[in-house]
This record gives sequence, structure tokens and C-alpha cells, in this order.
Amino acid sequence: MSKEFSITGNKAILNLSEQFFNDINELLNSDSFFELTKSFINYHKEESSRVYAYIEQFFINSSVDSLSRELVDILKLLTVMNIDEVSSKINKYHNLNKEKDGLLKIVEEFYNYWRNLERYSIIEQKEDSRGVGVVNFVEINEKLKNMILQAYRRIEMSIIGEWPKVYRQVPAAADASIMIRYFDKDFPEIYQDLNKIPFITQVMIETPYITYTKSNKRDGIFEEVYENPIFDTDINYDHFFCYPAKVGDNLIYIYFHRDLLTHGVSASNLFELADVKDVEEKNPDAIYIYGPKDKGDRKNSFYYDEENKLYVGYIAYSDKIDYFGYLKKMVLTLNNVINIKKGYLPIHGAGLSIVLQNDKTVNIVILGDSGAGKSESIEAFRSLAKDYIKEMTIVFDDMGSFRIKDGKVYAYGTEIGAFVRLDDLDAGYAFKQIDRSIFMNPDKVNSRLIMPVASFEEINKGYEVDFFLYADNYSAVLDNESSLEIIDDKKEALRIFKRGGRLAKGTTTETGLVKTYFANPFGPVQKMEECDKLLDQYFETLYKNKVKVGTIRTQLALDNMQFAGPKAAAIELFELIKNM
Repeated sequence: MSKEFSITGNKAILNLSEQFFNDINELLNSDSFFELTKSFINYHKEESSRVYAYIEQFFINSSVDSLSRELVDILKLLTVMNIDEVSSKINKYHNLNKEKDGLLKIVEEFYNYWRNLERYSIIEQKEDSRGVGVVNFVEINEKLKNMILQAYRRIEMSIIGEWPKVYRQVPAAADASIMIRYFDKDFPEIYQDLNKIPFITQVMIETPYITYTKSNKRDGIFEEVYENPIFDTDINYDHFFCYPAKVGDNLIYIYFHRDLLTHGVSASNLFELADVKDVEEKNPDAIYIYGPKDKGDRKNSFYYDEENKLYVGYIAYSDKIDYFGYLKKMVLTLNNVINIKKGYLPIHGAGLSIVLQNDKTVNIVILGDSGAGKSESIEAFRSLAKDYIKEMTIVFDDMGSFRIKDGKVYAYGTEIGAFVRLDDLDAGYAFKQIDRSIFMNPDKVNSRLIMPVASFEEINKGYEVDFFLYADNYSAVLDNESSLEIIDDKKEALRIFKRGGRLAKGTTTETGLVKTYFANPFGPVQKMEECDKLLDQYFETLYKNKVKVGTIRTQLALDNMQFAGPKAAAIELFELIKNM
């Protein structure tokens, strides 16, 4: 990553290790600012906009390079002189003061063009400078923001003739910043070239972070293949970064293309970023190559490298995979197949440890595929906190695992955050989380919020399971019926849990009533034979310890029940617990 500045799609990437600016003059004289100006003019030229007509009117030269140089020169002059002074002292701009309105329009649109880009800054940390630059990393974006705002305001004042009456300290520098570092990992020979890709060691996000992606749904499952996708994979190493994720107790390296930087940054709100020590001293359990621009039509797949004891995930670049679900779900698939190999049972659902107002602690796990009501049940429990709950820990919001310890079943988490539908959150709660959340496509169907919900230490403590419930999102609860059914017959419970039925709710491309083995297409479907053995073992242990196993009707997929259904079920569950 040696280039000072690049714009790809709607993303601007500024490499502050190659160039930083101490003042406005350095900023406006930089190659980065010139490249931004060219991009701005090219955009309006392609759009044949009125702004481009203004620019051509001011400057005789017609090439984009020439127009860009002229515009940069004008902006630099306006930081030290007002428009009348420029017109009187610079011969070739002697009529500039007659075009104040047009010039003001150009400046406003240029500023808006910059602000509408997704903006990222990068700082490289050298191996021999451990700790150096960390403070600057945190402060540097604030300094750059103030510099940009100062330049913008000074230029506007030079055109209008007065300072603004209202100042809005809007984010004007990077939306997110990453610190990167290269590591010389002792990879097997076939993976050696991955050492050309830098690791992310720190992330800073200017919240609320609002981003728009080319896709807003995930499609299909990730297939296991039997040829290593690392072979014949066309990776432009200068265009890739690595996010080293701690997923439960597994270490997964997520290698992603810079066009997918939104998702690499967003991963920091969902998966714990591995420490430098973890990267230096441990080998990964899996690697994920997300977005190489390969030709052909290779499957979204994963492979187990038996010789090197390493899982390899792969998804080729396309507009379709520009959706966070393709990062999240492949990482969880890799995590789950690793856990199955360890003898752990992957759980696609929500895990909660709740302390009730009467000081009783109960650990609840709700199983269900996408749209079944996992996250919505959490929100229902949260909304009832005052009446029923003293304290609530979210062990996992989407994916966890069961492990048998001392003859009992314990629940463990994988993610420190939640990737939830905005439509399924109480609006007030979503706004309360605005200062630490990432919003994806907030005005579209299946809009999402990524927010941290628990610490890494909390999700990995292990919680003895008291309730294990299957989320039924399509069965209506009629008068005098219960939302809950505890199933005493282990075989019947296994049948219901394995069937994995739900009514698709628009979170994927599926429609209608669908069935997924154990409600989990991310590992158990691909490893059904191994998972069958684990299910027999774990259900035997659950029933032996008299854990309450059954179904909970969330009614989430029924009309007008997306809030009322999970809330009614939650109230009924709490009443049952209180009276036990």
C-alpha cells in the first residue's frame, strides 16, 4: 500500500504514511489534493452537470488536468486573498469577482463531493517502532478534519466576504482510520505470498459511520471444495489488507480487497481484533480470501488443507458480494467447521445470561436461522428489562457453540457485536446506539446496524444452559394458547431442531417456508454426518441434566407481529422462569 491517494468507486483512501500535511498550504499543494480535484471534475464532466459548465466557463483550457490545475490555483489564492484582491492582482483572473455565484457553487459541490465519498486513512507502523505513532493515530484525524474545515471556511469567506454565522463541526476527514503493519509469518510455501499483505493492528471509526454497499442481501451457502482455492487465485497484493479476527477461541485471517474496505473496517464492531502478540506467536486456524478479482465463475467455497491443518475460505470479487453478510457468514462457517472438528456443536441463534429482579440467574439459548427471531427476541428481553431483568449479558447474537464440560452443556460466544436489521429494532434504541454503531444502507430494505454488545472476555466465559428453545417464526399463537412448548420427548425435539423450519423474511434471497438442517447453513449443513453424531451426544446430555428444551413462537414473520410476537413470547418465558 504505497500510493499516497486513491479513489476507487465511492471510496477515497489516503495513505498518511506516505504523506501528511502540517498546514493548509501543504494540503492544497499535495498530489493527493490534485488527484481529488481531477476526480471531482471528471465526475461532473461525465454527468455533463452545470458545475462542469461553470468550470469550463472560468478556464480556457479544456483538458481535465489543465482545469484541475487552474481550480487548485484559484483555491490556493483564495486561502490568502479575497476574490476582489485576486481579480485586481492576478491578470488572468481579472474577471473572477464577477463570477462569485458560479465559483461558490463549484466550492460547495467540491466540498460535498469529498464529504459524500467514503473516506479512509492508513498509517503504516514499522516493526521497529512498536508503540510509536499510536497517539498520533488517534489525534491525526482530528487535525486533518480541522485543516479541511478551515480551508473550506476560509475559501468561502474569501468569496462571500464574511464568516459563517453557524459552524457545524461535521466529520470532514476520514470516516475510518486503520493502522497497518507487515509481519513475516512462517507460512507454508503455498501461502508465502500472503506476507505481502499488511495486517490491521488498530482501527478508529468516526461514528455514526454510515455506509452504502452495492448489495444488501446474501445468497446461498458456502460449499466445501476439494481443491485449494489459493491455487490460481489472482491476488493483487498491493490492493489487499488483512483483518486478524479472534472468533471465539479460533484465529481467522480475513484477507480482503480494498474495494471492500467498508466491510474490513466494520469487522472491528463484530469480531475481536487480534493482538499483535497473537499474530506474532500463533498460526491461524483459517484464512479467508475475500474479493480477489479472478476471472471465471468459481464457487463461494471453503477447503480443508489437511497437510497444513488449515481451512481456506474464498469468494471472488463481484458487486453481489459487496455486502457484510458475505464476510460475516463465511468467517462463521470457517469457525463452525473448525469447532465441529473439535467436538463442539455450532449454534445459530441467540444466547443470553439473565439476572432477574429476584436475583435468579438463567441462561437461555434460542436457535433459529436468519429471520427466525433471534435478535428480535434479544430486543424484546431488553425492552422488558425494567420489569423483569436486573442484568443481561449477550453471550451471542447470531452464532455460538455448545461444549460439554463436567457432564453439562455450556454456551460460548463467537462475536463481540451484533449485525441486526434496523427494522427489527426499537427506533429509540437504534438512536441511543448511534455514537458507537455502523449503519449500512439505512434507507433500504434489510438495512443493518453493526454494534458492539459484549466484551471478548464475557462471551468466552462459558454459561451453563438452562433453556434451549427453537424459534418458530411462522406459527400463530391463538387465544388461550402458549407461545412456549417444553418438549419432554428427546426424539421429537431432535426432529424439530434438525428440520430447521422458518418463513423467509427477506434477509436472504430465499422466499416462503424453508427448511435448513439444524437451522444452520454455516457448517452443520456441510458437515451433516459429523453434526448428527454431535446432536445425539448433546441432546442426550441436555435431557440428562433436565435442561428445558422446546419451542418458542416468535411470530416474527406474521403481519404486524415483528415487535408484539417476540415481546409476548418473552413475557411468557419470564413468567415461567419466575414460577419455577
